[in-house]
Amino acid sequence: MSRDDDATNERDASSGPEPSEPDAADPDAARAVVAARSDGEPPDTTEIRELAAAAGYAVVGEVTQRRREDPTYDLGRGKAEELMRLAADAGAEAVIYDGGLSPGQTFSLGDLLPAGTAVIDRPRLVLELFADAADSRAADRQLELARLRYELPRLREAVARDASEDVRLQPEGDSRVLDVEKRIESAERALDEIADDRAARRAERRAAGFDLIALAGYTNAGKSTLARRLADEVDEAGDPVDDNGDPAADVGPLAVADRPFETLSTTTRRATIGDRRTLLTDTVGFLDGLPHESVRSFRATIESVRTADCALLVVDASDDPADLRRKLLASLSAIETTEGHVVPVLSKADEVGSDGLADAVEAYEAAVDGLDPRDAPFVDALRSPIPVSARDGTGLADLADAVADALPTATASVSAPNGGAAQAALSWAYDRGVVASVDYEGETVAVDLAGRPDVVAEAERRLNGAVPPS
Repeated sequence: MSRDDDATNERDASSGPEPSEPDAADPDAARAVVAARSDGEPPDTTEIRELAAAAGYAVVGEVTQRRREDPTYDLGRGKAEELMRLAADAGAEAVIYDGGLSPGQTFSLGDLLPAGTAVIDRPRLVLELFADAADSRAADRQLELARLRYELPRLREAVARDASEDVRLQPEGDSRVLDVEKRIESAERALDEIADDRAARRAERRAAGFDLIALAGYTNAGKSTLARRLADEVDEAGDPVDDNGDPAADVGPLAVADRPFETLSTTTRRATIGDRRTLLTDTVGFLDGLPHESVRSFRATIESVRTADCALLVVDASDDPADLRRKLLASLSAIETTEGHVVPVLSKADEVGSDGLADAVEAYEAAVDGLDPRDAPFVDALRSPIPVSARDGTGLADLADAVADALPTATASVSAPNGGAAQAALSWAYDRGVVASVDYEGETVAVDLAGRPDVVAEAERRLNGAVPPS
């Protein structure tokens, strides 16, 4: 493409030709210029600016463009040169690119920019944020794997470039690549062990009569606030535990985080919902634009959602329709599949009013209708969302009813002689929360059971075993 053609394609682009005041208040923050390209609508840099600020950068300008991808820079050549000039004028230490750059594009932009200016694409920026939030063994391992998978193709590109200049560097480069590949294999084995441990823990919790509920959704959708409110509403003693089952730090029932990621760990609280004993797990928020390999690295966390008896898919009611659809698709694509039912939740209902809430419900339903099941396999199973407010309690009762209906449930009625064996079996059933009612009739005890199917079946077997053979 000629430079004239490039300029024509850039006619709908916008940019900051002069350095602007930094977004961040910290005068020592690293200065960064944001860049973004879009095939369709002009790029919206709101989110990438927020992510940059959360990672400690002061955004001092931006360059955006609406056109198809350029294989060399992603931006067109003309815009890439404009980015170079802006970075130089602003004294930027980094260019933060709102999208995923190929290894070749990353190096090409780096070669064009002033010396010492780092090129940080969206996946790398998110990994920086994850690094700040990693606070458990599982989070550390998942982050390590994601970073290695991100770096490997870029290392291969760097090795290829070095080798083309000096063939003597080829053996050294091959050794570096092999080392990263071995570290990836080691991290994958470690995460397999963590996944096995978590699966065993889930089995133990279910055998103890707990239903497992997980909250999922885009970052800052309101999951953590809702999780704390649900637990505090129904179980004041619901102390949280982390990935390893140890006590986790909490920041109060209605605290709202300003950062996209407060933690990479899952946090679990006890809650009683619809007379069911549950463990409510809050998970890290999803983000749009992460490559599949990066998302796959966090499978140990996502498994909490995929294997839950019920997943709450939290959507921010205050988002405009386009953002709501984008974030919903990002969440569904990351989850991919679930073993239990999914209950959609429109959070922050108090922020939009009745008319805004109706618009949000309409936007959600339109977004679901427009999604391709190949991108979101369980989209056809999604029901209408339940509007809630964790601040004022609106909709929490409706949400509890929906969750109770979605949980796997079995019932049974058993009569047994009222003796020591029956009382032991009854005590076991009480401990696991499956006793619906008990009637003592002379020397007989009649028990109605309701709850997790496997626990109800075991309680029924124990009670029946209390009946002496005829």
